[in-house]
Amino acid sequence: MNTKMHPRVNILGVGVSAISMEEAIFATDSFLQKQDQAYVCVTGVHGIMEAQQDSQFRKILNGSFLTTPDGMPTVWLGHAHGFKTMTRVYGPDYMLAVCKMSVERGYRHFLYGGKPGVAEELRADLLRRFPGLQIAGTYTPPFRPLNAEEEQDLRRQVEESRADVLWCGLSTPKQERFMAAYSGHLPVKLMVGVGAAFDLLSGNLTEAPMWMKKAGLQWLYRLIKEPRRLWRRYLTNNPRFVWLTMLQLSRIRKFGLT
Repeated sequence: MNTKMHPRVNILGVGVSAISMEEAIFATDSFLQKQDQAYVCVTGVHGIMEAQQDSQFRKILNGSFLTTPDGMPTVWLGHAHGFKTMTRVYGPDYMLAVCKMSVERGYRHFLYGGKPGVAEELRADLLRRFPGLQIAGTYTPPFRPLNAEEEQDLRRQVEESRADVLWCGLSTPKQERFMAAYSGHLPVKLMVGVGAAFDLLSGNLTEAPMWMKKAGLQWLYRLIKEPRRLWRRYLTNNPRFVWLTMLQLSRIRKFGLT
């Protein structure tokens, strides 16, 4: 499978797919009609900054079928690099769009992740939104790597579900590592890491107002909601991200896509 079929913008050494939401849905639909296996990363500033300290994680992001621009800073940088039609491909919105398209196409889905009960709540919400959607299975993993028995059980459930898409609702970089390790080993065409989408779409977390999303301030809304969990991520990563992107744009420092 050619992971380079979609142009990418180099943001601090991470190749973010220079696409719009419409192009992402078209690419996903086209891929699911083939007999192939891959994964999609939904990546914003947090993922890009995680990749600065971990070359293996950076390779995972760069080896995806798509690494979508999840946050507005990635879109703005795409525009600065000449990709003027690039738009935000936000995880929850992408998930809803793929599910809507799947009703007509007949694609089957499997929900992997979340705290106990969240995947089932999400399943109920998606079925309410999209009558006829086929969600063929859910699995709530432990907060640790799967052991051999759990791997076998997951494989059995995914195989019985005959799912085309496995939605992975873990945190970054945990979900990306899971997809890279299991893509090609579980009988599913496409894995998609959507992080907090499980909690947002099931109603366990509230969304930021649209004006904050458009202004690139969704991180601030989440920080206010979950300060103890997220303060280090945003108050450390965001200033460093701005500094490093200034170095890249001014060509003082180069970042290779390796």
